[in-house]
Amino acid sequence: MKTRSLTTACLFTLSTLLLSAPALATKPAGPNAQIAITPAVQTAVQGNWRDPANVKRDAWRHPAQTLSFFGVAPGKTVIEITPGGGWYAEILGPLLHDKGTYVAAVVDPMAVPEGRGRDYQQRSRDGLDKKFAANAALYGKSQVVAYNPTAPQFGADNSADVVLTFRNVHNWRSANQAEGMFTGFYKVLKPGGVLGVVEHRAKADVPADDKSGYVGQKQVIAMAEAAGFKLAGSSEINANPRDTKDHPNGVWTLPPTNQHDKADDAKYQAIGESDRMTLRFVKP
Repeated sequence: MKTRSLTTACLFTLSTLLLSAPALATKPAGPNAQIAITPAVQTAVQGNWRDPANVKRDAWRHPAQTLSFFGVAPGKTVIEITPGGGWYAEILGPLLHDKGTYVAAVVDPMAVPEGRGRDYQQRSRDGLDKKFAANAALYGKSQVVAYNPTAPQFGADNSADVVLTFRNVHNWRSANQAEGMFTGFYKVLKPGGVLGVVEHRAKADVPADDKSGYVGQKQVIAMAEAAGFKLAGSSEINANPRDTKDHPNGVWTLPPTNQHDKADDAKYQAIGESDRMTLRFVKP
């Protein structure tokens, strides 16, 4: 009972702060402009319910700056594509709990051929469902939508304010699904809605079958524009100039995956996580 009461009290405090926090305009003039972090987002990022292991990655993922740059705020309908273990869900679910809607769009396991791929997607779905069910006070109003990656639909047309994707584009390119995904994002967003993309950044364009996990920034922009989006801004908040992008196991050589020899651990820990582009697109 004490734990439940504490959670409820924390949620009440969070809700009060989120709903009373003034919205700040976020219009960076260029890729190096300082991002104005909205108070509501900052409060959610600082929530004491977050997994300490996830919090440690804030130094690389910059969630407060990233979400503010994408215009995420209470009152909006926000769809996150393939949230994985729920790293961002720990922030977005509580942020949008009382005002707005958080939608976790996951791959429908039954839309994937039987085998390791389907098993992986089922584990991901089960893990997210378990996370949400374990704390209804934080995630009870969050929604989960399953989509077919070969014909993706994320909700009713013109229904979302923001669509977010973090480090997924390389997977869609290698599976020849990128065009359909960006078209799906365009359809579900309202006119004026925002598509926020964070992706591992290659030095230049890479082939569609590239296995490094990196994608050229111009390539991502071209994909979004082909679907009808307009580039509205870019930020270097998730850049890492120490990333040489020539690792033996691609981006997975680096933290947090760390697919490298133990003897090289200090080298890759010094580099840190990958260099990432952060792009904001708008549906006209």
